Amino acid sequence: MFGYYLDLAWRSLKRTPVMTGLMVLAIGLGIGASMTMLTVLHVMSGDPLPGRSAHLYRPFLNPLPLSYKLTPEAIGHGPNAALTWPDAKALLDARKGVQEVAVGRGNLVVHSTRPGVHPESVVGSFTTRDFFPMFGVPFIVGDPWPKQADAEGAPVVVLTEGFARKLFGNEQALGKSVQLGSHDFRVVGVVKDWHPEPLFYAVSASFNEADQFFLPLAAAVNMKLDSNWMSGWGDDTSLTSPTTSWLNFWVRLDTPRQVADYNRFLVNYSAQQKAAGRYERPPDEARLYGLMQWLHRQGMVPTDVLLQAWLALGFLFVCMVNIIALLLAKFLRSTGEISVRRALGATRHNIFVQFGIESGLIGLAGGLLGIGIAEFGLWSVRQRPDDYAQLAHMDGQMLVVTVVLAIAVSVVAGLLPAWRACRIAPALQLKTL
Repeated sequence: MFGYYLDLAWRSLKRTPVMTGLMVLAIGLGIGASMTMLTVLHVMSGDPLPGRSAHLYRPFLNPLPLSYKLTPEAIGHGPNAALTWPDAKALLDARKGVQEVAVGRGNLVVHSTRPGVHPESVVGSFTTRDFFPMFGVPFIVGDPWPKQADAEGAPVVVLTEGFARKLFGNEQALGKSVQLGSHDFRVVGVVKDWHPEPLFYAVSASFNEADQFFLPLAAAVNMKLDSNWMSGWGDDTSLTSPTTSWLNFWVRLDTPRQVADYNRFLVNYSAQQKAAGRYERPPDEARLYGLMQWLHRQGMVPTDVLLQAWLALGFLFVCMVNIIALLLAKFLRSTGEISVRRALGATRHNIFVQFGIESGLIGLAGGLLGIGIAEFGLWSVRQRPDDYAQLAHMDGQMLVVTVVLAIAVSVVAGLLPAWRACRIAPALQLKTL
């Protein structure tokens, strides 16, 4: 029976090629525009660590003096968006979580002895050894540096696969020495090229370039390396200053009880710092954010992207209204045919299903056209200078969503015309004869 309805729908569409083309074009434009922006939104609001993010939390402390005024635009981006070295070290030493990681990022000039490789500035992270198991960074050779390196600031480094190949070619990088800045570091491990999107562990989370190296945080502090994100509110701007923030901090907590206990610990720590005269703000300003909550707080999805997504969906709605009008005109033009079919025994359900399948065919054709339009739209997004632009690619999931949405929109748009068509009285044309 389905094949019969499909044949009727196909014949009906071929009888009105211009109207059919207009409806397919309307669906394609509406779907293409909306899926372009929904794909960008999907990429920007995605989970950077699926399977792990639910157990990762970002402590928030507020050591800013009361005299420091934060504008609404600075929330999540001001000096209290990061932790100071004394606060991060205190949280590390307390060991209240299953795992804890403090991390800062910086650019260092790499010097290679390999012919043809010129000195260049590369970005990397200064962190603690739990960074690798906590975030699931896959090792190819070697291991994270030993715990003693975290305490002593040993000059060791972990390289990414691509960076190691650039420095040493096909030679084994493990155990070799690499000059970063003015210091030599011994390679203790090589990891696969790893780039979570967005780069959540950076102080100012973004879609910037991935890290090329990882070295102990204590080594960065001892060597007074430069961080690429620093903010302060005092005269001392050194890395160890209690008035200079530059570190992100993450803790792994596996149960609701651990989350509640850690939250109390943060409030108590803030109270202790206030009693010591270092904090001025209320202790209950201390917070514990889940990974996705923290990204939302930092405004990872710009308001202009959200606005464009809503505008695209509005355009899809306008296209849907136009399709309803076109389908209604088309179905009502078939009044005579519908009436005769009713007289020959076709039920209202049969008529409704027939026109529903016809609407679905229009949606399928519009969806295929919409995929092409969306791909063009995503290509145009990739030409923009925004840091997220290069991520604008349609994956398999969004491809399926595009086709399903197109069919759903056309079927929904066809409900009213199909319902109106199936209400036509049987044998109307026969009575006029």
